[in-house]
Amino acid sequence: MKTGEIVSNRVLQDEYYEVKFYAPEICRKTRAGQFVHVKIENLKDRILRRPFSISDVSGDGVLTVVYKRVGKGTEALSTLPAGTVCNLLGPLGNPYSPPDNEEFPVIVAGGYGSAATYLIAKNSPGKGILLLGARSKNDLILIDKFTAAGFEVRTSTDDGSQGHKGFVTELVDRVIEENKDKKIRFYACGPTPMLLALAKMLQDRGCNDAELSLDHLMCCGVGACFACVVKVRADNEDGWRYARTCKEGPVFKASEVYTGE
Repeated sequence: MKTGEIVSNRVLQDEYYEVKFYAPEICRKTRAGQFVHVKIENLKDRILRRPFSISDVSGDGVLTVVYKRVGKGTEALSTLPAGTVCNLLGPLGNPYSPPDNEEFPVIVAGGYGSAATYLIAKNSPGKGILLLGARSKNDLILIDKFTAAGFEVRTSTDDGSQGHKGFVTELVDRVIEENKDKKIRFYACGPTPMLLALAKMLQDRGCNDAELSLDHLMCCGVGACFACVVKVRADNEDGWRYARTCKEGPVFKASEVYTGE
């Protein structure tokens, strides 16, 4: 548990914001896929912290979070000026495994799942592909950062306003076919229905080393309350068990994710 002073808090685009905290100790320990639990100082009528994926960390101790203003918590966070000191708990959660020198990383992100996966691209020894899907072009974020990291970016939108019209998962088979001579390593983050569909697709194709970050509402953030559980496969009568996304996740292997089959 550390304090983090807000360095900047700005609109990224539309309802998407970027807040930067000075939190050197958390930065030193952070790995891609982990999150911080933030106590929003001006949210006096709410006692629970808010979990946010860590989008980036810098060598000078600045931790970046990208968020969308969707409720009271993020509305309150968006009004905090530089200089505000927040209480941060982190880094929390099970991280992604970094790709090795022989692997070709393919990131599948829905919405601001691109924020949770950017550190994979930034730290990858070899450059790969980002498949980024969203409702419309206004929800496609961080494309410039992935491009600067050397990743090819392919987009899809539900309304066809940019890139492929349809679901981002529809881009996966083409990437597999184009890179069948490579050792592909899939990473993903996004809405749960997208991740379950992707898990089933990758399981069917034998890509069981793929890693998915299962987003879920959290309360304590440290595994004590069991409010953020998801189903994962298990060797028991039911074939599944509940796992805590804050502690055993948020990152799981595709082969672990229970898809109902």
